[in-house]
Amino acid sequence: MTVALGAAGALPAQAGEIYGNIGLPGVMIGYAQPLNSHVGVRADVATLGSRNADGTEEGIDYEGKARAHRAGVFADWFVFGGGFRLTGGLTVNDMRVDLSGRGHGGTIEIGGTTYTTQPGDRFDVRIEFPRVTPYLGIGYGHQPAGTGWGFVFDLGASIGKAKVSASTNIAGVTQEDIDRELEELRNGVGKVRAIPQLSVGVNYRF
Repeated sequence: MTVALGAAGALPAQAGEIYGNIGLPGVMIGYAQPLNSHVGVRADVATLGSRNADGTEEGIDYEGKARAHRAGVFADWFVFGGGFRLTGGLTVNDMRVDLSGRGHGGTIEIGGTTYTTQPGDRFDVRIEFPRVTPYLGIGYGHQPAGTGWGFVFDLGASIGKAKVSASTNIAGVTQEDIDRELEELRNGVGKVRAIPQLSVGVNYRF
């Protein structure tokens, strides 16, 4: 028992690291901990912040709001024992786009039908990615060797299909027109089935 404990105490401790990336999905900061010479685990948070964009066309005011925040936990497998790795994990996402169309007593087209609006009438659309998604990717860096500064790179995606929903308080709008409008959106952004990651950064092992 004494010999075993002494041998265990003689094993080199795996160095932890902090890292920062920039790219998609935004500005990122995280912590990585190697488990052995081929496997490590990581956790990080990333954000692109929030953005607003407003515009007016043919008497209709449009307001757009988007936000993108993400947290993730990952396992890295250093296949060849160097810096190249395969990565899998889970991400928790707060990523959505809200669109509001307003008429101010003018007209608005929904699903191919033109409706006359009153002040305060609106047609709201939300495009939202799943809250929790699996992540698969490849990358370089976070290898469990040495100390000091290093380079990291990631290419991958959180896999999940965007959900599109709508609500309106405009009188007379039919469910058929709402469904047609949503189908047009689903044929566009609704086909997105992954949140990409393409980022580079630096790490410091200690």
